[in-house]
Amino acid sequence: MRSLFSNIYVRYGLIAIGGIFIGWLFFHSSHKTEDKYQVNAQNVKATIWTCAMHPQIRMNAPGKCPICGMELIPLSQNDTTSIDPDAIHLTKEAAQLANVSTSVVSKQKPVKEVRMYGKVQADERSLQSQVSHIPGRIEKLMLNFTGESVHRGQILALIYSPELVTAQQELLETAKMKQSQPEIYEAAKEKLHQWMITDNQIAAIENSGTVQNNFEVMSNTTGVVTARRVNNGEHIAEGTVLYDVADLSHVWVMFDAYESDLPFLKTGDKMTFTVQALPGINFNGNIIFIDPVIDPVTRVSKVRVEINNESGRLKPEMFSTGIVKADLSEYRNKMIIPKSAVLWTGKRSIVYVKQPGTNEPVFKIREIGLGPMLGNSYVVTDGLNEGEEIVTQGTFSVDAAAQLEGKPSMMNPQGGTTSSVPGLGPGN
Repeated sequence: MRSLFSNIYVRYGLIAIGGIFIGWLFFHSSHKTEDKYQVNAQNVKATIWTCAMHPQIRMNAPGKCPICGMELIPLSQNDTTSIDPDAIHLTKEAAQLANVSTSVVSKQKPVKEVRMYGKVQADERSLQSQVSHIPGRIEKLMLNFTGESVHRGQILALIYSPELVTAQQELLETAKMKQSQPEIYEAAKEKLHQWMITDNQIAAIENSGTVQNNFEVMSNTTGVVTARRVNNGEHIAEGTVLYDVADLSHVWVMFDAYESDLPFLKTGDKMTFTVQALPGINFNGNIIFIDPVIDPVTRVSKVRVEINNESGRLKPEMFSTGIVKADLSEYRNKMIIPKSAVLWTGKRSIVYVKQPGTNEPVFKIREIGLGPMLGNSYVVTDGLNEGEEIVTQGTFSVDAAAQLEGKPSMMNPQGGTTSSVPGLGPGN
């Protein structure tokens, strides 16, 4: 009997011990699970939610973007302890969707490309006015339209002049007594010389013994008729202009240079230009002259290039586009950055510099000094070091994120809240 009771006590004792052990396991595990859930809840609560399309959005809880309505995604918080508090932190997905790209700053040879527009013109030194040196009536014009070619010594017109007829008669009369009265003969010849009658023409009159009614007016240049000033049958005075003739074997190309471009231009600079009427053909010339006076109406100065035009392809009034590549030696060994990287407020020029030592796209605003603009880039005089990485595309997106987070930005150098949208700002 005593053995039976002993076995019962042992059995109950084992059951009690087993129950205590099971209870310990159960309650101990529940505390761990509860702690785990509490940690996960804290992590969820600490997560910042952003929009992949609008990385400036910051929310405490998941939801939809107040701008585009897209579902928010959690913002990665890796390595945030080492990030400058004034820097703007984007996710890789947000930077990709916002088309944000960066490039490394380097020193380059600064070459400014000055683009100018102009027209082909005749060389003013080759312009000639073909005049009649004798008064009379135009019997016949040998050149009848503008643009006609003319050569030196070519007959331009036949003119009947009563005064010249009388002078010829005087010459023939004095020629009979030139041995006895040479002074009168020479005076008659001199009168014809004043009307630009050559010695050969005078000799021909003497030898023929007859008076010529019509005299020929000869061209003294080679070129193209740019204007016809008289008509057949018209009475003209001595010195009347018959034609305007221009020699187009050499032409000028006159370009308009704005005031801001003049410091980068000088005589002797090489210019490459094209003409709209001749696509695909590049012409080269040197700047011969820069007008020292600015036109008060157009605010431009004329820049002249001279070019050989023996082929005749370049014609006056053709439109042209010229490019001069000015070497800015005073800015040698300076950094050059793309124009798209710079945000300019009128007083300040800023860029966003990628923070080193981070895997995520983390950028911080920096004010820089700018030199001249080189087409699609700027010379940087100070504020950047060689080898630094800056945002070159999507700069406005990064700045918008900085503004809405209340961090230093283009229009708000000191930072601070700039948005009244619920859920936005540095406190969220």
